[in-house]
Amino acid sequence: MNKTSAKKNKKSADLTVKIGNLVFKNPVTVASGTFGTSDEYAGWIKYEKLGAITTKTVTRKPRQGNVMPRIYETPAGMLNAIGLQNKGIDEFIEHKIPYFSKIKTHLIVNIAGESVEDYVELAKRLDPFKEVSAVELNISCPNVKKGLEFCAKPELAHEVVKAVKEVTRHPVFTKVSPEAHDFLGVTEACVKAGSDALTAINTLKGMAIDVAGRRPRLATAFGGLSGPAIRPIALRYVYEIKKHFDIPVIGTGGIMTAYDALEFIVAGAHMVASGTANFVNPRASMEILEGIEKYLKENNIASISNLRGTLRVEGRKEEMPAG
Repeated sequence: MNKTSAKKNKKSADLTVKIGNLVFKNPVTVASGTFGTSDEYAGWIKYEKLGAITTKTVTRKPRQGNVMPRIYETPAGMLNAIGLQNKGIDEFIEHKIPYFSKIKTHLIVNIAGESVEDYVELAKRLDPFKEVSAVELNISCPNVKKGLEFCAKPELAHEVVKAVKEVTRHPVFTKVSPEAHDFLGVTEACVKAGSDALTAINTLKGMAIDVAGRRPRLATAFGGLSGPAIRPIALRYVYEIKKHFDIPVIGTGGIMTAYDALEFIVAGAHMVASGTANFVNPRASMEILEGIEKYLKENNIASISNLRGTLRVEGRKEEMPAG
């Protein structure tokens, strides 16, 4: 190997990702609801190394969440029925934003409501804060009574995204559900309403049963299934979105390792979010980032953008939108 080649191999790959006017230092973030509420993971990772931090869902008023038991481990995953427990937007603005403002990376705030007015009010409350990089609309939570309505029909998804876009200067990301009967219809509605990116996917509704007790393992009977069990499904949906629409996607669902993350990037995802992996391995997000860097370096790939959307189907490169 000559000296020129050696220098090239030592050069780090360009991991930056652009979504709209936002430039992320790398494609790794964390899934909403899996990363605590502030500094719980500080002993294991360096927050500022992440491309972004995505918060636990915030609602207008405090929510106690569902009764226990509300978490159950399953083969290759877990069921949860937390029910969007949080202290509400007032507490978030007073205590959480000042904390996150000290961390030099993007902050994506996940919000949820029971009405269009709830989403609009939350977006308005967050709009003045420059510390907030984007808002992520949780229109697809399966663990609350009023959680899936806005993902049930394309016209409802369009209504909430459009309403939020009209009241905020922040980019709007919309988290979509595999439970939607017309997934591509809902996706198209979000795109047409102006969503700047999509997060795919949220959990799938599932259940587990205690045979001896003849009872559901969760107090609510059903919960959201996450973890490696849903990764092939999430990967399929990311591929479907990128095949049909020119919109950035944050891929999430069972991403445990760098290799898992690379699958999503090859399928077209701009960013990837680790979720259940954070419960199993607190350093998961850091190891995923390190693994992506290593892969690009070992394969002499100069930029993450050169890998994104390079999936080949039936011996040919799959045609995807330029975005």
